[in-house]
Amino acid sequence: MTHQQQPIGTGFTAASTVDDVLAGLDLTGKNVIVTGGHSGLGLVATRALAGAGASVTVGSRDTDRAAAAVAGIDRVEVSRLDLMDPASIDVFVARYLGSGRPLHILINNAGYPAPAEIVRDGRGYEAQFATNHLGHFQLSLGLHPALRAAGGARVVTTTSGAQRMSDILWDDPNFTRGGYDPGLAYAQSKTANVLFTVELDRRWSGDGIRAFAPHPGVIATTSFNSAVGVEAQRAQGLIDDAGRPVIDPERGKKTEAQGAATIVFGATSPLLVGIGGLYLNNSDVSQLDDDQPPPTAQEITADVVSHSVDPESARRLWTLTERLLAG
Repeated sequence: MTHQQQPIGTGFTAASTVDDVLAGLDLTGKNVIVTGGHSGLGLVATRALAGAGASVTVGSRDTDRAAAAVAGIDRVEVSRLDLMDPASIDVFVARYLGSGRPLHILINNAGYPAPAEIVRDGRGYEAQFATNHLGHFQLSLGLHPALRAAGGARVVTTTSGAQRMSDILWDDPNFTRGGYDPGLAYAQSKTANVLFTVELDRRWSGDGIRAFAPHPGVIATTSFNSAVGVEAQRAQGLIDDAGRPVIDPERGKKTEAQGAATIVFGATSPLLVGIGGLYLNNSDVSQLDDDQPPPTAQEITADVVSHSVDPESARRLWTLTERLLAG
């Protein structure tokens, strides 16, 4: 069964938290992987899912830092994963498949913050596209046998309202011709997350694997957003003059518990059974909204736009990604 990109009336709101969306759910016996599950929204999700009974594997480049961050949380383990290194992804996948455990939930959450100047991986690919999309694509495909073995699994790939700002740069996704724009590169990678979700769901729903792309909102306190610096945060309205985070869920500015709610909702909610390939916002399915708001209102309008869920583009990106991964 497919579902159009429109709200389903979950009863949750922009202010709902991870505790709200997990209320009454028992995840005992469920296996989860969270990339970047040791910081920011990933850590909130890791803690919440483990608290509901799930066994969580955190994928991180820095295993010492990750282990320190999750110390004391029951049923959480750390496994090394560098999403910009294809060999590292293969080792992570082999380690998990070798455990023989089915995988019920894969949360592709790690992200590469926008650098001021272009950063490339060993293949010459732009770092945000490589990390946010290519690495998670390779990881998801590698883990397909474990997802299929779960007899009902979800692949949740964290996106952003920035998907509104750019389609895939089909002619030059890796900025090989100059003119690097970190914001444009970020927006492209977040659109890729949604298109990947659309096509993965189409291909794998027959295996009982459904896919969702949650937009968590904007969270001033995460290291990802604070990396832009105090002045930029203030200019974006993320912090006030005193440097305190601005919390206004209805305008998309959330606490970490509110931001992670939509991710955890996508990963666990029984309200999503039987549907997939969808962009989520405020712990519900997002409506489709192609109207361009004035810049002052863009933080409020983070619903999905047509270019991010276009089925033909989703197939085209899958093909392009396979070609890029093949080198």
